[in-house]
Amino acid sequence: MTAAEERDDVVYAIIGPTAAGKTHVGFELARRINAEIISVDSRQVYRYLDVGTDKISREDCRIVPHHLVDVADPDEIFTTGDFLVRAGEAIRRIRARGRIPLLVGGTPMYYKALEGNFLSENLPKDEKMRAKLEAEAEARGLQSLHTEMSEADPIGASRIHPNDKVRILRALELFRLTGRSSAELYASERKMGIGRRIVYFAITLPREQLYKKIEDRAACQFQSGYPEEVKWLLAHGYSRELPALSGFGYRELVMFLDGSITFDEALCGDIKSTKAFSRRQATWFRKFHPILWYDLSKITMSKTVEDMAMKVSSGFLG
Repeated sequence: MTAAEERDDVVYAIIGPTAAGKTHVGFELARRINAEIISVDSRQVYRYLDVGTDKISREDCRIVPHHLVDVADPDEIFTTGDFLVRAGEAIRRIRARGRIPLLVGGTPMYYKALEGNFLSENLPKDEKMRAKLEAEAEARGLQSLHTEMSEADPIGASRIHPNDKVRILRALELFRLTGRSSAELYASERKMGIGRRIVYFAITLPREQLYKKIEDRAACQFQSGYPEEVKWLLAHGYSRELPALSGFGYRELVMFLDGSITFDEALCGDIKSTKAFSRRQATWFRKFHPILWYDLSKITMSKTVEDMAMKVSSGFLG
């Protein structure tokens, strides 16, 4: 492979913990290098989840086109496989128009899928079986199904949280259809990816500064339409049990709206969960490579963007 071909085989990504500043850095870098952004965020894929996901504005999307934002309704199941297929298509289309695809976001499992650590979707599916399992979850409770899974697929069950309805039902669907555990099936499946190398630019902040930004952002969201957004979703029939509404922030506001907790308790719960998520992101991203770190407490955002732009233009390969 020639040097030019190797550069064409690379996709650049901006990663980092939530609230560190990925969105702004990615937007400014995209403007500098003639790029379009592919959002790597498992919550921004959903329509109507705007305030709580800190979604880019329509006006900014006209300046820098964004992909994989608002592509599913909250009651649709949007899988990692769905993301992988759509992201690969977006990369091809952007390149075909002579522009640069730029990955921006903080969902580690999506990046691992892009790298090729995702299993193909050739495993069997059955809508009737899924509907039956949904009914059983409603009648028996999710814990009962997780216990059943533990007996049939102990390895798979150990990797799935007892409250993770989507993954529990999928594992049981596979077992009932094939008689084989998810661990067995996944071991025999072909892994997929985008077939391109990802070079990561990671931004970070000292923990105290990051926590302050998380607190300030949450307080602003709660005063800028976040409760009203959740109220609208519930009023339009979107269940609180949906994966889209079970994440932190949305989960706490659903509880506030049904009177289970106070407004302040919802805010504190969101902040606490977001901080915990930021710690998990930091742990995951430390394992990514090749990667360059930018500490925004030591280098300005403009200098960060300038350095990233220079590296992309020169074909930096990590």
